[in-house]
Amino acid sequence: MRVLLQRAKDASVTVGGDITGSISTGYVLLVGITHDDTEQDANYLANKIVGLRIYEDDEGKLNRSITEVDGAVLSVSQFTLYGNVQKGRRPSFIEAAKTDVAEPLWEYFNEQLRGLGLHVEIGQFGAMMDVQLTNDGPVTLMIESR
Repeated sequence: MRVLLQRAKDASVTVGGDITGSISTGYVLLVGITHDDTEQDANYLANKIVGLRIYEDDEGKLNRSITEVDGAVLSVSQFTLYGNVQKGRRPSFIEAAKTDVAEPLWEYFNEQLRGLGLHVEIGQFGAMMDVQLTNDGPVTLMIESR
């Protein structure tokens, strides 16, 4: 699994003109899943994300976690994180998991985040989504389970 994490001051996802999720302070998580990812990968990433210390403390050092700033998560499924552009001009998505694997694992990942105490808003799996955010910092990290 791959998660592109963006620290955000605010963010929202809109599908067909309707907002499906929105947050103020927190993380926008673009979540990519490949064929052999498992619940173990989702557990690892959920725990890693909750524990990251990427908010400033009183001295300006990155020393506070999302729970310490009462942040929330906006989770968006993103199969294009497994797009391969090494050959040609059109990305290949053969490494991205099919819906029957990816959707339940993405939902499981979101439940793990909730179980760790985070408020989680979501996009809509498989939909064309408009994602808007104000990147805070900017702080952007790629986190992989392997």
